[in-house]
Amino acid sequence: MSIAFVFPGQGSQAVGMLAELGAAFPQVGETFEELSDVLGQDFVRLVQEGPAEALDRTENTQPAMLGAGIAALRVWQACGGCQPSVLAGHSFGEYTALVAAEALEFATAAQLARLRGRLMQEAVPEGRGAMAAVLGLDDERVRTLCAEQARGEVLEAVNFNAPGQVVVAGERQAVERLVPAAKAAGARRVVLLPVSVPAHSSLMRGAAARLAEALREVPVKAPAIPVLHNVDVAEHRRPDEIREALAAQLYRPVRWVETIHAMRARGVDRVVELGPGKVLAGLVRRIDRSVPVQCADSPQAMERALELCGG
Repeated sequence: MSIAFVFPGQGSQAVGMLAELGAAFPQVGETFEELSDVLGQDFVRLVQEGPAEALDRTENTQPAMLGAGIAALRVWQACGGCQPSVLAGHSFGEYTALVAAEALEFATAAQLARLRGRLMQEAVPEGRGAMAAVLGLDDERVRTLCAEQARGEVLEAVNFNAPGQVVVAGERQAVERLVPAAKAAGARRVVLLPVSVPAHSSLMRGAAARLAEALREVPVKAPAIPVLHNVDVAEHRRPDEIREALAAQLYRPVRWVETIHAMRARGVDRVVELGPGKVLAGLVRRIDRSVPVQCADSPQAMERALELCGG
C-alpha cells in the first residue's frame, strides 16, 4: 500500500471551513491559534465568522489555507493515520505540502503565505487581470485559442487540472475574448473565475522576482517525504532547488494531471486530500478513476480516509 497526500490551494476556502472537524478535534483550533499568533491577526475568527470578502483577499486566503491543511494533517496524525509516501499541493497547496514534509517550518510558511499573497495582489492593478476555466476542450486546443485571442496581450493556459479542464489567465480583455471563442470551438462551459489576480501567468514574473529575493533568506531543509512540485512534476531535495521551484511556480503552469500520473508511476494506489472541501479529490477521480481517493474535512470524511489506508 502506498498513499499520497494532496493539499488544496486558493479557491477551496470558505467561511466556516473545518468547523465540524474542529468541533471534534482540538488540533484544528490550536493550529489556527498558532497561525494567528505568528501573523498577529485573528484567523480563528476570520475563518469561522468571515466576512467572506476578507477571507477571499489573497493575502488572507493563503495563510488560512495553510492553517486548514496543516490542521487536517495534525488531526490525521493524532488519529494514528499512516505515513504518506509522496506529497503534492495544488498551487499554494505546495507550501502546505512542504510543511508536511518538514522542509518548511509552519511559522515560516505562514509568513511566506502572507508575503506571497501580498506580492500577487500588488503585481497587477485591480481589474486588469482575470482567469477563466475552460471545460470540455483538450489542452492543445486551449493553448491554440490563447495564442489566437491574445492579440498582443497576455493570455495563457495556466492550470492543467484534469482532462478537459484547463484554467487560463492573463489580461482581462484577452480572457474575455477567449470566452466566446472557446464556446464556438466546442467548449462545454467557460467560467470566468471570481479573482483579479492572474496566477501562474507571465504577469506574475515581477512578483516572482520579489518572492525569490525573500526566499533567499528563508530556512529550507531537505524534505523528509518527497514533494512533487507544480512547475516540473519533480522531487527536489536541495534547498536552493526548492526555493527556485517556489518562485517559478508564481508565473508557470500548475501541471496537476502530470502530477497524479507521476504519483501512480511511483506506486501510489490511494490518495487523501487534506484541507477544506473536495476539489482535488474530484480532479483525481477525473484523472484516474482506478485510484481510491478521499477528502478529510469532517469527522466522517476523516474516518473514511483513515479506513482507506487501513488506519
